[in-house]
Amino acid sequence: IFLVLTDSFSLSLSLSLSLCLCPSVAMELLYWRDLKQTGLMFSSILLLLFSLTQFSVVSVIAYLALAALSATISFRVYKSVLQAVQKTDEGHPFKSYLEVEISLSHDQMQRYAENAQYYMNSTLKELRRLFLVQDLVDSLKFAVLMWLLTYVGALFNGLTLLIMAVVSMFSMPVVYEKYQIDQYLGLVRTQVNSVVGKIQEKIPGAKRKAE
Repeated sequence: IFLVLTDSFSLSLSLSLSLCLCPSVAMELLYWRDLKQTGLMFSSILLLLFSLTQFSVVSVIAYLALAALSATISFRVYKSVLQAVQKTDEGHPFKSYLEVEISLSHDQMQRYAENAQYYMNSTLKELRRLFLVQDLVDSLKFAVLMWLLTYVGALFNGLTLLIMAVVSMFSMPVVYEKYQIDQYLGLVRTQVNSVVGKIQEKIPGAKRKAE
């Protein structure tokens, strides 16, 4: 039991690090290339989110830390006793995990900081464009989206929406890959662009300037 718990915890931790550091690993997980890894990651995230719906963030973090420490400490004591009884010297049971390099290099930190800066600047510029009505149609669409979100917020809280987003992330890519819905998305996009084009022609000042 201790071995299963510690292996599951270690695998979940390694998957989380890989997901954050490597986009290709994220795509492999979202497309369920490895059922064991994706299932473990999916169930771990859902368990964490469902726990947050019942307990505070501090309590969830404390309980998770206690569960992980209980598993690792118990397994360490169990292996030490077993080595003493069998008079073997296998070393630290977590030696292979302790030797794994998890630190980020200066170049990696700089690259992630530059990416974060780029997305932050892009977001700020887009929000400025929308709130200062650089394009009337885009600002109106943004206003309609915010109005719809008021109803969504009245029906669901943030954690419920996050759970739905996680379920969609792990299910929609598989559905998209299986049923190949590009043609249907293309038809919808064409209809939407047609409607937006007609609205732009009728609203003064809404038509974009040709670049």
